[in-house]
Amino acid sequence: MNSITVEGHTIGEGHAPFIISEVSCNHNGSLERAFEIIEASAKAGAHSVKFQTYTAETMTLNINEGDFAITDEGSLWKGYSLYNLYEEAYTPWEWHQALFEKVRSLGMVPLSTPFDATAVDFLEEECAPEIYKIASFENTDIPLIEKVARTGKPIIISTGMASIEELDETVAAARAAGCKDLILLKCTSSYPSTAKQANISTMADLRERYGVQVGLSDHTLSNTTAIAATALGATVIEKHVMMKRSEGGHDSAFSLEPHELEELVTETKSAWESLGAPSYGVTCQKEEESVKHRRSLYIAADIKKGDIFTAQNVRAIRPGLGLPPKHYHNILGKPAMCDLKMGTAMKMEHFA
Repeated sequence: MNSITVEGHTIGEGHAPFIISEVSCNHNGSLERAFEIIEASAKAGAHSVKFQTYTAETMTLNINEGDFAITDEGSLWKGYSLYNLYEEAYTPWEWHQALFEKVRSLGMVPLSTPFDATAVDFLEEECAPEIYKIASFENTDIPLIEKVARTGKPIIISTGMASIEELDETVAAARAAGCKDLILLKCTSSYPSTAKQANISTMADLRERYGVQVGLSDHTLSNTTAIAATALGATVIEKHVMMKRSEGGHDSAFSLEPHELEELVTETKSAWESLGAPSYGVTCQKEEESVKHRRSLYIAADIKKGDIFTAQNVRAIRPGLGLPPKHYHNILGKPAMCDLKMGTAMKMEHFA
């Protein structure tokens, strides 16, 4: 699994997780609000900001009943038709170029999720992204995946509800169409989702099964799942972000605020740093200094030359400047080679 470099940022092993701040519809119809989220994401330390490229017409039909009405109990979007929801939530295409430029100006990677072939063509012509994202609900849209793969750009795909058989088809299609760099994100398509629903151990299976980098598209409201995913080898973490959840919006129930995004960046980096490599013995300067505080053998009572070492006059205590305690039983019963005061660190020359 090779590292991937996009716009100066490296994604892969040996690097802290690549954090994607997902704007989605959290601009609530305001370009200025979208800019605020981008600026807040940069300040928080995110590596990338992601948008979604679609219109209501490219997503569904303008029908407000039957299959096209959202009636699921508990859904954030119950009562909407699919068309009306996407009509409210979409990011105007005329904003995209300015959004991409803003992200790049702040040293981050802009990317988007195209939802149909026209969106791919638009992004290629107007925004020149260096990486693409396929949403979990579109990961079985083989023609779309092939279209994106033919750009030759790296692709991130959320697994969502896909079965192993469906993922086999998706990965095979992407590779056959020219995708050389593929990242799969474990994703639970529940909005919001809980930590118990995350099943992030799936990442290890995805890595082994497909030989790809893995990560997490996280719809929980805490950073716990993302930190755990980092410990399991996630190289990418994606989270929805908005300025204030209290302002509401279609994605507000599973979006982080800027200070929480900053915590995500800091905590996942710390989790990644803590992994390190297999290591034994002294590993840092502080441990080097601490060695002297181990236990070692000391004279516990004044003794004269020729006296026998016993459990009463030799003890294993701190600090660690004498012989290691492993010599204790070998010393007992032997005569002292010289006078020794209580508090003397034992040396090999003290006994025969």
